[in-house]
Amino acid sequence: MSDTRKIFVLNGPNLNLLGTREPEIYGYDTLDDIADRLEDAAQRAHVELDFRQSNHEGHLVDWLHEANEESAHAVLLNAGAFTHTSVALHDAIKAVKVPVIEVHLSNPHTRETFRHKSYVGMAAKGTIAGFGALSYMLALEAALEL
Repeated sequence: MSDTRKIFVLNGPNLNLLGTREPEIYGYDTLDDIADRLEDAAQRAHVELDFRQSNHEGHLVDWLHEANEESAHAVLLNAGAFTHTSVALHDAIKAVKVPVIEVHLSNPHTRETFRHKSYVGMAAKGTIAGFGALSYMLALEAALEL
């Protein structure tokens, strides 16, 4: 087993469309742009990243279980719209020992009312939101301090 810390970065539905989907809200950075910046920062910190995206809720649940089984150092989770609907993700976060940091590009509390409730946030160690692509870097920094 490696001594290198591993951090999972899990991304939910529609995040594959970053850069083109409502850039006035989510910015012009693509998910690949964010992954590249995170990978550079992770290399400097001697941390391994496992960066994934799926439009399917069950994949995110399975990946949380996998992060736990692999004794990951932390999980950064941008669950997208599942944030506001998924009791399954809430329960998966509660079931694993690995700390989960909720990440959002926008600030859900400044948006539509239905986005104000976060099932992910109710179970996560903490939340970083509203800083665009920088939210991921801030979440990585927080994860490194855990």
